[in-house]
Amino acid sequence: MIGKITKGIAGFYYVYGENGCLYECKAKGVFRKDGIKPLVGDNVRISILDEEKQIGNIDEILPRKSELLRPATANVDQVLVMFAAAKPAPNFNLLDRFLIRMGLEDIPVTVGFNKCELVTEEQRAEMQRIYTLAGYPVYFFSVKEETGLAELKTALEGKTTALAGPSGVGKSSLMNRLCPQAEMETGDISRKIERGKHTTRHAEVFVVSADTFVMDTPGFSSLYVNEIQARDLWSYFPEMKDAEQECRFTGCCHMEEPDCGVKSRVLSGEIAKQRYESYRQLYTELSQVKRY
Repeated sequence: MIGKITKGIAGFYYVYGENGCLYECKAKGVFRKDGIKPLVGDNVRISILDEEKQIGNIDEILPRKSELLRPATANVDQVLVMFAAAKPAPNFNLLDRFLIRMGLEDIPVTVGFNKCELVTEEQRAEMQRIYTLAGYPVYFFSVKEETGLAELKTALEGKTTALAGPSGVGKSSLMNRLCPQAEMETGDISRKIERGKHTTRHAEVFVVSADTFVMDTPGFSSLYVNEIQARDLWSYFPEMKDAEQECRFTGCCHMEEPDCGVKSRVLSGEIAKQRYESYRQLYTELSQVKRY
């Protein structure tokens, strides 16, 4: 039988079979021998040992079409990176770092802002403008008010989507709304520091429908992209790729050089100033990384 690994805990893998049943499985020793570890999201072939108790063995890991390193997951079609529009206020530099990380992984990203009822139409329009200019689909919704969720569900249909973002933005609440059977713990926001408790400790796949899966992942509060050379950073900002051709100097860093196509587009509003400021901050950080 073919199935998908939805969770892995202490050497046991829980596989959602094509018959709609969930099987507790162990991986065959040959995988360890070959240095292969099953990942959450893997499509696998299993043999059933006990149908009544729903116990089986993983016999084969089918070819992966994608693989994420952090968290270690497989067969992700897209990532929905989720921030709160307010309470806590979105950390746009952290969001930009995440977009760069997914660029390194070559995984498409959709940006989602929860708690949209807490911001004005003007604030929403500005956030939409920033990331639409950068080429990312943007969705605004409110899990609490149950608005914007139908449009979001449409964007998830027929795909395996990894849900990622900082703690406290409502990821677990969204999962409960998309998959009521998840019965996930939701974390309270600390009023003092406006930071959520880490309620997700491992990646887990939830079944929305027969061909639609959502993978919850642990929250993050920082991201490092130090493997990128400062001179290559611009290539991870999609809106800068065309502008780079307008630069006067070959190998322009888009920092202090004159006649820079990127800076010209920032002035004209074709590239969001906020994104460019993120670029400058990251460029400075990467320039100071010691390379051995």
